[in-house]
Amino acid sequence: MKILKYIGISVLIAGSLFAAAFFVKTNNKSAITFETEKMFKTSIEKKTVVTGKVIPEDEVEITPQIQGIIDGIYVEEGDQVNNGDLLAKIKVVPNEQNLNSAEGRLANSRIILKNAKIEYERNKSLFKNGIISKQQFDNVELNYNQAKLDVSNSKSDLQIIRLGSKGGSASANTNIRATVAGTVLEIPVEKGDQVIASNSFNAGTTVATIADLNKMIFEGKVDEAEVGKLVIGMPLEVNLGAVEDKSLKAKLKFIAPKGNEEQGAVQFKIEADLFLNDSIFVRAGYSANASLVLERKDSVMAISESLLQFDSKTEEPYVEIEVGDQKFERKDIEIGISDGVNVEIITGISEDDKIKVWNKTEPLKKDGNQNSFK
Repeated sequence: MKILKYIGISVLIAGSLFAAAFFVKTNNKSAITFETEKMFKTSIEKKTVVTGKVIPEDEVEITPQIQGIIDGIYVEEGDQVNNGDLLAKIKVVPNEQNLNSAEGRLANSRIILKNAKIEYERNKSLFKNGIISKQQFDNVELNYNQAKLDVSNSKSDLQIIRLGSKGGSASANTNIRATVAGTVLEIPVEKGDQVIASNSFNAGTTVATIADLNKMIFEGKVDEAEVGKLVIGMPLEVNLGAVEDKSLKAKLKFIAPKGNEEQGAVQFKIEADLFLNDSIFVRAGYSANASLVLERKDSVMAISESLLQFDSKTEEPYVEIEVGDQKFERKDIEIGISDGVNVEIITGISEDDKIKVWNKTEPLKKDGNQNSFK
């Protein structure tokens, strides 16, 4: 029995030692060897990207001079037109109430003219015979001439209501012509649509929109945190959403003096003249992103931004410098401009210092058909 007891104890001890050795072996990891990097000299640009669109510098809306119904449209969207080209024609549909009033005024003025003429003929004879004075006759003659003028004006008013204009200018008002040369961007009306004339109370119905596509601008909005760094005349690089792998140059020409709050942030509108070339056909309304260089420094000492560490309390930047074999010491530094990849080092370390790559991970080890971090 004692022998069996000793054998059991021996097996138990051996099993415990084996388990402990297996645990230590499976959980033992080799120490990470940290690599180091040095400062280097480079140029750093701080950029911002502005989202916007490309639009013509000037868009002209063509509106009719009279109200009526579109009788014909003679151009299509995309057509090139010159100043004075016929775009559409309007058929005048007179307002019944205005027409009735004009006819009534004409009839009334004719009655007055008839009576004024009779009075004029009677007093003319009396004046020749010396019965009435020259002043009395002049007053009668004045009334007669005014009556004739009222009839003429009433006829003109009636003609304007019926035809849209007086005399030979009727076709000029019913024909809608281009006022500038350019490309027809939009025709928001169709044949048979009713249109309203432009006047002091409303802008009128837009029959066509014309713009010169050879003069385009970029229009976007900049956050208030960056607008103070913009300067009129600074260059932009514009990338169009519809054209891949190509960009256009532009020059900033306008910064809005007043911002507008949008979704809790104040935005300022900017405009830039776009320099077009024959290799890219730019359509009005293309979405675009413009890249602006807010700040640039040449030949500055810099490190990779990934080497930076930040104090958990003060949030001040620092790096770790190698002082021995895999031994590192913290160094507080002052940083300058950054482009998101490299950051300028102003003070704190020297060009010969070896900086710890602290965030380096261990290489991937292949485990069967899968890769895993060890």
